[in-house]
Amino acid sequence: MTRWVLSLCLTATLGAAADTTALLKAVQDRYNRAQTVQVLFQQTYSAQGRASRTESGELFLRKPGRMRWQYDSPQGKLFVSDGKQVYLYTPASNRVEKMRARDSEDLRAPLAFLLGELDFWRDFRRFVTRPEEAGISISAEPKSDQAPYTQVEFLVTPANQISYLRIQGQDQSVMEFRFKAEKLNPRLADGLFRFQPPAGVEVVEGVSEPGEAP
Repeated sequence: MTRWVLSLCLTATLGAAADTTALLKAVQDRYNRAQTVQVLFQQTYSAQGRASRTESGELFLRKPGRMRWQYDSPQGKLFVSDGKQVYLYTPASNRVEKMRARDSEDLRAPLAFLLGELDFWRDFRRFVTRPEEAGISISAEPKSDQAPYTQVEFLVTPANQISYLRIQGQDQSVMEFRFKAEKLNPRLADGLFRFQPPAGVEVVEGVSEPGEAP
């Protein structure tokens, strides 16, 4: 009897692992085949001892490594990566913060999820799945201890889209993204990924703390 129960448990575990592998591969294939992505986002940032902050806008992505977070709330805020440099412009502070993309610890960086460079098994470990009403939730930990985050969780829809992403920072801060109206391979102008500081704006080297905006 004990041997039968153990066999049943092992079969169930292997089946669950196979399902998770198939799901991750489907998501990975979807985004890795895309050259560009355009999607509406809502972003919520929270940290210990601070009130949470919710912002929203439109995200444009192009392989390799280019992104443009164009905010309508707060109006005019902009986060751009041209693949080499990252720029964060906040009208309220009237300044641009600039850093090399590879050195940035901003929690928007894990959105390599959608940049056509996704490799779950290279970058993550300990995948845990949980069924949700809108799809399957998957959580994982980064393999590298040097990553600016300690855990990611994302919701996969039946169409293999990522509709929700939660990133927990090393400092216990949390960045959540909700996505909708996703478009794969839209035609995106080159100028979207070039940043030109507005006249009279201060440009400083270095990006704010992970997930934090001035």
